[in-house]
Amino acid sequence: MRNETTKLRSIIVDDEPLAIERLEILCADQDEIDLIGTANDGAGALRVAQQLNPDLIFLDIGMPKMDGISAARALALLDKKPAIIFVTAFDNFAVEAFDLDVADYVLKPVSSERLSRAISRAVATIGSEKPASGDADDAGEYATEFWVSHRSELIRIATIDIDRIEAERDYMRLHTGERSFLLHQTITSLEQRLDPAKFLRIHRSHIVRRNLISGLRHEGGGVWHALLSDDSSMRIGRKYLSEVKKLAGK
Repeated sequence: MRNETTKLRSIIVDDEPLAIERLEILCADQDEIDLIGTANDGAGALRVAQQLNPDLIFLDIGMPKMDGISAARALALLDKKPAIIFVTAFDNFAVEAFDLDVADYVLKPVSSERLSRAISRAVATIGSEKPASGDADDAGEYATEFWVSHRSELIRIATIDIDRIEAERDYMRLHTGERSFLLHQTITSLEQRLDPAKFLRIHRSHIVRRNLISGLRHEGGGVWHALLSDDSSMRIGRKYLSEVKKLAGK
């Protein structure tokens, strides 16, 4: 376990000097941070990381030569893998970024409060022998969480909290109890990331948590609906009907 009084030796990587300067100013107010260097692109980040062995890297994504995503993959191969906080103006790399087990994904412009929360997550990641991986019975290849854009932040949604998913054009709406969030991803790629033992696709536009389905109803004319435990129902697509009927042993 890391000593709480030990500061995180950190570097900032961004191709915009003003962005580096702004982040340096914000980090100066963070007691956990000891800035030891900067770099202007991904290749520079690797060189500095190899020389200085930082604990934490604030990493931009949109950079020339080597972007932040590529740099993060390369940094993960170092003998001492640093924690990474992405600091970027783009929200459309969140899914790819968190597949790399980064500590956080912060959108520009960065506030002091938001930066403090990101650093706390980095401290937790570094201080633990292994980052939390969600349900113990989840297979390693399936997602245990998703990160979604919400106002000016990205919010972590655990898969165990998702009841159902509905496609809305280029977005998926994740329903969690009384709230819902939009995720920019295709339903096919999302289905592949979900554990089939827990989620079932019942329509070209719908995925439902298996234990939410309380019954099946035949409407006539080959039309079937899945009855859900929240007293709602969802139409079952013909392509998916045989798989859904397996719930009832049919």
